This record gives sequence, structure tokens and C-alpha cells, in this order.
Amino acid sequence: MHIWIDNDGCPRVVRDLVIRASEQRQVPVTLVSASYYGSNHNPLVQYVRVGAGFDQADHHIAEHAGPGDLVITADIPLADRIVKKGATGISPRGEIFTPENIADKLSMRNFMAEMRSSGEVRGGPAPMDGQHKKDFANAFDRILTKLIKQSAPS
Repeated sequence: MHIWIDNDGCPRVVRDLVIRASEQRQVPVTLVSASYYGSNHNPLVQYVRVGAGFDQADHHIAEHAGPGDLVITADIPLADRIVKKGATGISPRGEIFTPENIADKLSMRNFMAEMRSSGEVRGGPAPMDGQHKKDFANAFDRILTKLIKQSAPS
């Protein structure tokens, strides 16, 4: 099992929580971004810097994530790609992406993109708040516990 973070848009509070969980549960984490985010003294945490081209971090994660992995991303098309490969996705707001719900989430994302491009809707989601952080922490712990149990030798 491996945790992947789409790091370019990931809030620091989410990144820090995932890294602490990595240390506690001994699960490797890879943060993928177009920007350099520094280093960490935890040998389980790896930083991958990809090219600055459009969606390069998404492509890297989609190529490397696999069954049993957990991907943290707010990007619905990336979530669709990794779910189709057998990974589980979770947004920084605690929204879980599964085979059962990803088609609806992708459809809604595309609809909202059309509405924004036509000028019918402006802006994006509200800023992340304390409830979102709590929702992420709860969903992350629940999913991580489930995936660790599934990956443990029988």
C-alpha cells in the first residue's frame, strides 16, 4: 500500500496530517508536484518533482498508483483514472472517490465547468474551513485503516 498526494493544490494541513500518519503507521507517501516543496527526514516520505506542463503531476500519479493505493487529490479526472486502476481517492475535504460514485462526480464536475465557461456560474468551491479539515481527517483515518487491513498478509 502506498499513499500518493497531488501536492500542487494540497493544503498544508492535509499534507502534514498525512505525513504524521505515514510515520505512525509506517506507510510510504509520495508527494508529486511541479514545484519543489522541500524535504522531510522521514525515510517513508518521497518528493517527486515533475515538469511544469499541464497535468504532469496527475499523469505521474495515474501512471504509478495502483490497486490498494490511496491518492489524495481534488482533481476529479485524476480520481477517475486512479479509481479505474483499483486505487481509492480522497479529496482534501474528505470526499471519497470510489467505483460506485466516480462517474457521477466526474459528470457533475464537467457540468460545472461548462456552467463556469458560459458565465452562468462564477468562482469555485468555498475556502477550506475547520469542518473540511475534520471531514478529511475522519475519512482519511477510516480509509487508511481499511486499506492497511486489506494489504496485511493473511
